[in-house]
Amino acid sequence: MSIWWSLHLRREAASVPLARRLLLGAMETAGVEDEIAHDLSLALSEACANAVEHGGEPGHSDQYRVTAFLDGDMCRIEVTDHGPGFPLHQRRELPGPPPPLELECGRGMHLIEALCDHARFGNQPGDGAVVSFDKILKWRADALLHAS
Repeated sequence: MSIWWSLHLRREAASVPLARRLLLGAMETAGVEDEIAHDLSLALSEACANAVEHGGEPGHSDQYRVTAFLDGDMCRIEVTDHGPGFPLHQRRELPGPPPPLELECGRGMHLIEALCDHARFGNQPGDGAVVSFDKILKWRADALLHAS
């Protein structure tokens, strides 16, 4: 079983809980265990908050995109914006050295890494950042969409 959905959201603070609630609803409906759904929704909130805060420059789009892929027992979420992107020292794919924690910026990246099985922080061609993270799903006994 594979499903995916994509949202185009305005870079406004109200979009963060909206994206989180949509993901939680989809995970609950599919039958994903609550702890896994919570971890993914918290990671999504951090990535969306980053896009809202840093994801735009004058003359660029005031939107960002959230895409979720559910394929078998894996969920991948990508958040893409149109801002300046990540500085060179913050672009990475795990494993890799994290940016220093004493910096105010970058704490959300640490949280995403801690909550997910795999995370990537990079830039898309042209403009903007891409935050992508994966998590292996665990299913409730009554799961409707579990891939058997």
